[in-house]
Formats: sequence, C-alpha cells, structure tokens
Amino acid sequence: MAMEIGGKAVEKPIKDWRLLFLRMVSFLGTASATLVMAFSKETKTLVVATIGNTPISATITAKFQHNPAFVFFVIANAMASLHNLLMIMAEVLRDKFNDKGVYLVMVAILDMMTVGLASAGDGGATFMAMLGKKGNSHARWNKICDKFDRFCDRGGGALIASYVGLAFLLLITVLSIIKLLKHPKTTNTTFP
Repeated sequence: MAMEIGGKAVEKPIKDWRLLFLRMVSFLGTASATLVMAFSKETKTLVVATIGNTPISATITAKFQHNPAFVFFVIANAMASLHNLLMIMAEVLRDKFNDKGVYLVMVAILDMMTVGLASAGDGGATFMAMLGKKGNSHARWNKICDKFDRFCDRGGGALIASYVGLAFLLLITVLSIIKLLKHPKTTNTTFP
C-alpha cells in the first residue's frame, strides 16, 4: 500500500493480522497457564500414622512453589507471555522502525529463544506431573494426585493451556522465519 508524503510515494507496511492473531492466542494460552498454576493450591488433612487406635493426622498443602519444576514452568510461561505481549506491541508500532530487516531478524531470534524456554518449562512440569500422578515405585515415591486431585486437575489444565500456547508460538516462529526469507534485501544492510 503506497501513500504520498511530501510529494514522494512511500510504501506503508501492511500489518500482518495473521501473526497478531496467532500471537494473541499464544499469549492467552501461556498467560492462562501461568495464572492457573500460580494460583493452584489445595490443603487437606490426612492421616499420616496410627498409634494403637489413635490416628495421627497432619494438614498438608500442595502448591506450585513446593516443586522447582513447577516454579520454572510458571516463570517460563510468564516470560513467554511477556514476549508475546511485547511482540504484539512491536508489530502494531512496526512502521516506526527504520530498518525492517533488523526488526525481522530480531523477532525471529527472540521467537526461537522463547520457544526453547517455554518447551523446557513444559517438559519439566510434564515430567513432575506424571510423577505426581503415577509415582515411582523403584524410588519409593508415592503418587500424590490420588490425595490432591483438585491441585492435579488444575495443573493438568495449566499444562494443556501452555502446550496450546507453545504450539502457536512454534507456528509464529515458522511464519516469522518464512517472512524473513521473503523480505527483500536492502542495499544499505550488509552482513560480514
């Protein structure tokens, strides 16, 4: 789309609404995963021992802070959400950038780094979720999801939302790289 400024025809960049929509869906997925996992908490009073006929009970709380993999999951999804939000704002303000080539390269690199971060968080949290669901009889780690079912259900929902956000972020990365390859080379930008 060309427009005239001061008697000169200037090419105005067309917003890529497809990428904006995908970024918004990815943002919603990772942000909801962050919030659901961060606010997931369940407290129960359980019988931990029996002395004679007297049961000994303890109140136990399951929170994401009790597991380093879940803490990393929350941080990784929060950072992916922030990345998507900043990239949405950058895409809206894209016509302010002088060198579109450098902009596209930076977006593609940041997208790839965010995919790596989000997939690492999802992988660690998935492993710990399976351990909580099934336990490990060889290491004598008992499953906890039979006792804290609400906490586990919310954690599973957070994992699903995060994987949806990750899938869209991966699609965005592929489209960003394709867009970068199709971008016409400028004469003033040289790479060694």
